[in-house]
Amino acid sequence: MNLLLYQASFDQCVEKVIFFSCSIMYPGGDRPLKETDLDLNDGIYPAYLGAGWTKVYLEKMCDFYSRQGRTKFVVIRHSNTYGPYDKYDLERSHMFGANITKVMTAKDSDEITVWGTGQEKRDLVYISDVVDFVELAMAKQSQENFDLVNVGCGEALSVNDIISKIILASGKNLSLTHNIAGPTIPVSIVLDITRAKNVYGWRPKVSLDTGIAKTIDWYRKNLL
Repeated sequence: MNLLLYQASFDQCVEKVIFFSCSIMYPGGDRPLKETDLDLNDGIYPAYLGAGWTKVYLEKMCDFYSRQGRTKFVVIRHSNTYGPYDKYDLERSHMFGANITKVMTAKDSDEITVWGTGQEKRDLVYISDVVDFVELAMAKQSQENFDLVNVGCGEALSVNDIISKIILASGKNLSLTHNIAGPTIPVSIVLDITRAKNVYGWRPKVSLDTGIAKTIDWYRKNLL
């Protein structure tokens, strides 16, 4: 599907294409990672193998098509995006959406079950901040026909800390318990967002506490 979009953009001389990649091809660690820190010779974390290599391939094809015609391509390697209209059913949702649902459907004094130890860290970026970057990328891309940019918070919190913030914002009295045998991906990825700041003048505006509060307010109005 993506390649057909690239080809159609080339055929019709579309001015610009924005491709939403992600950060799952990066190696884990606590150090913020620049766009140039990816060494594909090191491989991709096994749980991300299929999706990670697919994203890398599509990024490379953006670069390829940018050399064939006048269409410009911007690849966004975004971190974990959250906020209203995310997936919140427990069958399809990611870590943030799943735990919002667990907290919001729990009763006071219930336990929230965390899969794994909860020590792995996540870099979370609110949806409106991602939209802001897209608008800047459309307006400010350099003369180069291809660009690749990290878009995230630039710091990360443990899953335990994130869920604790959700519980606090909900106003409920809940505790955490851990299912060590539950499925989890114990990789911490933090993005260095210096390029997004320096080249596009972008920085995240919505703090995690504010983003959680906005998400819970939307959830109450739309899903409860």
